[in-house]
Amino acid sequence: MFTSHQRSTPTQDSVRRQNLGALLRYVHVSGDTSRAELTNQLGLNRSTIGALTADLAGAGLIDEGTPQETGRAGRPSLVVRPRSSRVYGYALSIEVDRLRAARVGLGGKVLDSRELPRPHGTAVRDTVTTLAGFVRDMQRTASPDGVFVGSGIAVSRMMRHADGVVRMLSATVSAVDGVAVAAGTAAAAADVVAGLGARLGAELGAAFGGQLGLDRPPMIGTVADLAALAEHTRGAAAGLDNVVHLHGDAGISAGIIAGGRRVTGQGGHGGEVGHMVVNPQGRECGCGSRGCWETEIARYVSLERGAVRACVDAARLGDPAARAAVRHAADWLGFGVANLVNIFNPTAVVFGGALRELYLAGTAQVRGRLTTALPACREHLRLRTPLLGDDAPLVGAAELAFERLLADPLETAES
Repeated sequence: MFTSHQRSTPTQDSVRRQNLGALLRYVHVSGDTSRAELTNQLGLNRSTIGALTADLAGAGLIDEGTPQETGRAGRPSLVVRPRSSRVYGYALSIEVDRLRAARVGLGGKVLDSRELPRPHGTAVRDTVTTLAGFVRDMQRTASPDGVFVGSGIAVSRMMRHADGVVRMLSATVSAVDGVAVAAGTAAAAADVVAGLGARLGAELGAAFGGQLGLDRPPMIGTVADLAALAEHTRGAAAGLDNVVHLHGDAGISAGIIAGGRRVTGQGGHGGEVGHMVVNPQGRECGCGSRGCWETEIARYVSLERGAVRACVDAARLGDPAARAAVRHAADWLGFGVANLVNIFNPTAVVFGGALRELYLAGTAQVRGRLTTALPACREHLRLRTPLLGDDAPLVGAAELAFERLLADPLETAES
């Protein structure tokens, strides 16, 4: 136990850095903000806010100016704006069926973007090469005096095979920077790039950074985790500290926010809720178990985005088989959500990816199953769809890219 004299006392410099980060983060998330609002929201006095904004403006991270006509008497408060066109990071997303990249400015503004389909069987090396090409193209449109602060990559999901080993999934055996990555396929995971263990994640980051000559290796997270971060920061779950974001893309994974913080598990292996066993006598799953949640849903509706949409459309047109499939799949969806509600007691559950369409088509079945959750856990629960839609993983990857800057603005901007 620490005694009082052993506890470190915050220095004036550390407090200043913390305040700079808090102010820049607020402007990054909220956009154009008056000094008066910053004073109220951050609990700092006007002179301190003035000094902090002067420091950030001097580093080229923000601009200050007069607001548009407010119609109020008196001198208007200066408005602080993020310098989106100058300060940027790269966000990339490796998904089941597509590759995406964006150059994103401070404040979350997309300045440039690229996208291509990702054919089944694309090797990991080829995926990295394509993404690196996207970034090189976007670098040509960046301002010469621009400040690059980092990059983030969202990767589809993990898959645990019958032998218990987490691997990157691809249709071929590939190599990343000379390190062999065993490839495989699984019925429930259909060629999904995965395996975000610390070692494999580092290899992917090193390969990407190496091709571009970046001195800052990319930050990496799962699509579900980063979609949760995005919706929590500036989407459907903004302002909520306990959130489960479910993402469907040939399987089910979750991004979890607890107490305002991401919960990713040891080595980033958390959130594989699709492999929660809900029916021990059920169908065999590609992971080697039986009756996994995603497998029971897939008995009725394939969790690939196009297949879910086609089934839901057919059900809306009155097809009896499609209507029954949606009803049964949504029933299993609600069954699993009820379990997660009891475990995490979230304020909101957000249905993303292919699950969005299934939830909207089977809301009654999902809500009906929630009656099996404990009353104390469900009475405050909100069920939502992503405000950011399919862009949530990309937006989350951008938030990762900015994290270092927001933690220490001046040090990062000067390095």
